[in-house]
Parts: sequence; structure tokens; C-alpha cells
Amino acid sequence: MIRIQNIYHMLAYAFQVLREQGYADVAAEEFDNTAELLAAILVRGVSSQVKRGLGREYLPRTETLATLRGRIDVTETVKTRAVLRRQMVCDYDEFSIDTPMNRILKASIRLLARSDIDKTRRKELRGLLVYFADVADIDLMHVDWHLRFNRNSQAYRMLMNVCWLVAEGLLQTQNSGSVRLADFLDEQRMSRLYEKFILEYYRREHPELRAEAPYIKWALDDDPRGTGTTGGALDMLPAMHSDVMLSQGNDVLIIDAKYYAHAMQRHFDKHTYHSGNLYQIFTYVKNKEAELAGTEHTVSGLLLYAGTDEEVQPSGTYLMSGNRIGVRALNLDQPFEAIRAQLDEIAAEHFKNAR
Repeated sequence: MIRIQNIYHMLAYAFQVLREQGYADVAAEEFDNTAELLAAILVRGVSSQVKRGLGREYLPRTETLATLRGRIDVTETVKTRAVLRRQMVCDYDEFSIDTPMNRILKASIRLLARSDIDKTRRKELRGLLVYFADVADIDLMHVDWHLRFNRNSQAYRMLMNVCWLVAEGLLQTQNSGSVRLADFLDEQRMSRLYEKFILEYYRREHPELRAEAPYIKWALDDDPRGTGTTGGALDMLPAMHSDVMLSQGNDVLIIDAKYYAHAMQRHFDKHTYHSGNLYQIFTYVKNKEAELAGTEHTVSGLLLYAGTDEEVQPSGTYLMSGNRIGVRALNLDQPFEAIRAQLDEIAAEHFKNAR
């Protein structure tokens, strides 16, 4: 279970732009359903973007004109006999707001405006559509979400992610103050947001620690140069990409953030941890341990599951081959200050100078 308001906080850490002054009232507002939250974010975000100016791109155009613009398409001019009408077919670039990202914004605003949200917010959304009069319509079901952002389009990054959440089905009406995330977003997509939230929280709130998500090198005994293996190809080994790695000097905590509908395995009446998760964090820790050999250091691991409403939650700390491996659940169905306290407690448990 997770409170709707905490979805905002997770997005706010994942996309720092939500911490700007224009979104302050969103943080203080209570929402009845996820559509209300996303609509509020889009109203603030798009309104701000309109004031700065909607993004524009040079887009290719082909048009039959009486005066030259760009270059003449001789083949099409002859084929269409445009010369007989004293015209020519011209290819040119137009600096237009009819960009793919603006089309996504327009479609998302329309979709939210038809959802079960407050009348006032629906009116605000529809009021924004006037600025998209010259933007073509698209179907969100067929959008390629592998968008590229440059220096001029960075302001759209958070807005596009919100639109992606809208398109993926975050429009389920909920009457209670909390919802099951599985009702409107699958585990894979929610897992990515959860991982990003944990990483960005520690980056922002604990500057005394180094928070990153690096690849961990395999500790290979038969390759003293560390460039490959003498008996096989290094690139055949699976990549070890950590979700979150916190470090202070040579003291390291590797966090593997997990978001599952069921945090524990169950066989008859026995609850156990997901074996693959435990093997994975142990492998990460032992390879990092080998990397720091010869220096004074500590390397620990933590499986940090998003809490569920199940009776049995992951909890435990184990000393495995000299390394501390912990398993715990982060309760997301509570006020955000309590979530903050849990994350701060993790840092304090593993680092002497953590604030």
C-alpha cells in the first residue's frame, strides 16, 4: 500500500524540478486519486512552460507555393504539373511548436480532462489546450517513449515522465487515502521509480555520503591486469549494476531496491526471502569487498523492499562471510516524514558521520 501523496514525493526526488516554487502548493494538497495528482502537476508544469514558451523544433515541410521557399522539389513539381499553375513544390524547414513532445502534452491533457477529477482542475486543463491549437493530435497508445532530450528540451523531461504515467494507466479512481500501486502500474515500471527515488533521496538529503548507481567489477583471479580473463571473454559475464551505492571513504553500503506485490516467497506456511535477490546482493557485496582488499574498509548490503500489506514483512540482518547483509521493508503507507526517518535511520546505522 502507498499513499497518493507519497507518489508525489517519490516523483519530486526522481525529478528535482518538482521542488521548484511553482509546485509548492501541489506538495501541500491532498488528493483523492492519482489522476488528481497528475493533473495538478501537469497544470503547474504546462502553465510554467507556456510562460517560458512552448518548445519549438525545425520540422521538414513540403508545400506547393507560388513563391520560392527553401528548395524546389523538381521531381514533384514536374509530376504534379505545378508549373502550369505558376506554382512549385518546395521543401523547407519550419520552426514550429508542432513537436512530438508538445503532441504528447496535448494528448495527455485531453485524456486527464476526461477522467474523474475535480471540475475546477478539469477546467484548468481545458484552458491550457488553447495554447496547443497549432499542435497536431496523436494517440498515446502509439507513442514511442524513447525520447531524446537536449539542452533546450530539458524542462520537458519531468513532464514527459508524467505523461508516460498517464498513458500507462494511472487514471483509476480511488476513494480512500491510499491505493494499491498494482491497481494502476505494473511492478517493473513502479520498481524503476522506486529505485530512482531511493537514489535521489540520499543524493539530496545526505551530501556527506556519496550516492551513486555504479557498475561493480567482477573480481577475477586469473586476470591480474583487471582487463579480462585469460580463460574466457569478460563481456560474457553479466553486468553487475547496483541500484544504490552509498559510500563514505572506504565504508560502503550497497542497496538493492525491490518493489514487488509480494515481498516474501511462501511455500505452504513458510515465508522465505526471494532467493535470487539474496544471491544478487551477496554477489555485489563480495565483489566490492574484493575490490577494496588491502585497504581499511567495510562493505555491507541491504535488500530494501517496498512494504506491502501482507502480514509477514522482510526483516533481518545476517553476517555472511564477514559482511553484513540486511533485509528490511520500507513502509510507504504512512506520512512522508516517517518514510524520511526510515531512510535516515539506514544511513545512521551504516555510517558514523551520517546526519
